[in-house]
Amino acid sequence: MPNPLVTGAVQRDKWLAMKCAPFPWNRRDRERSTMAITLNNGFQMPIIGLGVWRMEKKAIKDLIIESIKIGFRHFDCASDYKNEAEVGEALCEAIKTGLVKREELFITTKLWNTDHGHVVEACKHSLKKLQLDYLDLYLVHFPISIRHTGIGATGSPLDEDGVLDIETNISLETTWHGMEDLVSLGLVRSIGISNYDIFLTRDCLAYSKIKPAVNQIETHPYFQRESLVKFCQKHGICVTAHTPLGGADANTKRFGTVSCLDDPILKGIAEKYKKTVAQIVLRWGIQRNTVVIPKTSKFERLKENFKVLEFELAKEDMDVIQAIDKNYRSNIQPAKFWGIDLYA
Repeated sequence: MPNPLVTGAVQRDKWLAMKCAPFPWNRRDRERSTMAITLNNGFQMPIIGLGVWRMEKKAIKDLIIESIKIGFRHFDCASDYKNEAEVGEALCEAIKTGLVKREELFITTKLWNTDHGHVVEACKHSLKKLQLDYLDLYLVHFPISIRHTGIGATGSPLDEDGVLDIETNISLETTWHGMEDLVSLGLVRSIGISNYDIFLTRDCLAYSKIKPAVNQIETHPYFQRESLVKFCQKHGICVTAHTPLGGADANTKRFGTVSCLDDPILKGIAEKYKKTVAQIVLRWGIQRNTVVIPKTSKFERLKENFKVLEFELAKEDMDVIQAIDKNYRSNIQPAKFWGIDLYA
C-alpha cells in the first residue's frame, strides 16, 4: 500500500510545479482586469466568488449552474452552511456536462468549531459531500474549539449556563498542524484561517510550518479593518471579505444592523458611475486587493455582481469611501446566539 504522506507530497509537488500557470479563464475573461490573486503558495484565487451561506437548498443547483455560465469559478462553502451536498450535486453536474472543468474551479469550505480535534476526518466528510477529490482552500471557520458532537455535526452546543461549550484542551496551534496534514495528504491545495484578528493571525504565522494563504473576515465600507487587512497583506496572507456588502437586508432582519448599501455617499458614487451601490461596494473591495464573495439568490444580481470586473473606481472615490468607515460589525452571530462575544 502506498504511503499516503508520500503520495500527498508528490501530488503537492505537481500542484506547485504548475504555480506559474495562469488561472484558466476563457478569452472573454482574460480581457478583464485582475481576475485572480496569487496566493503565497503560488496558486491563484479568483478575486470574486459566490458565497452560499443561507442559500436555500432547493435553489442552489440552478444558481450555481447559472453562475458558472456567467463566469463565476470560485465558490465559498462551509460545513456549517449545511448545504455542501447540494453544492456538490451542482458542481458534479456542471463538470459531467462539460460546462466547466474541475481544474477551472476554486472551491473553498471550512472546518467547523466542533471538529478542531478531527481535522482530517472533517475534511474528508466535506469532500464526500462536495463530490470532490481535493479542495482548493480549507479554512478554520472560527478561532475557537467547542465540544465535539460527531464528524460533520455542525451544532453549537451550549453548557448548562447557556454559553458556548468551549473546549480547553485543543489549542489553535494543534488545529493548525492538523490543517497542515491535509496538504501533505493531498486533500487540500491551500489552507487558511477565518475570523482571526491581528494577534491570532500573528500567532498562526509564528507556529505554522505552512503559512495561512487566506484570512477570511468581515469587511465592507462600514467595517474596513484597515490595520488587519494591511497586516495580512504585508505578511503574504490574502484577505477574503465575507459579508462584503455589509449583510444587506438579510443582516438587518437577522441582527437588526444597518446596511452600508443605504449610505447616501455610496448612492452618490453609484449614480456617478451608473452602477448599483452593491457594484460600487464590491469594486471598492476588489481595488483594496481583497477577494469578495457576495451571496445572492437572484439571477439578475449574479450578473450584476460579476460585472464589477468591467469598470474601475477613481482614486478620489476610493478615498471618499475610505472616509465613511464606522468600525461597524454587521454580522454579530456569536454574541447573539452563543451567549459569548467571540470578538471581545
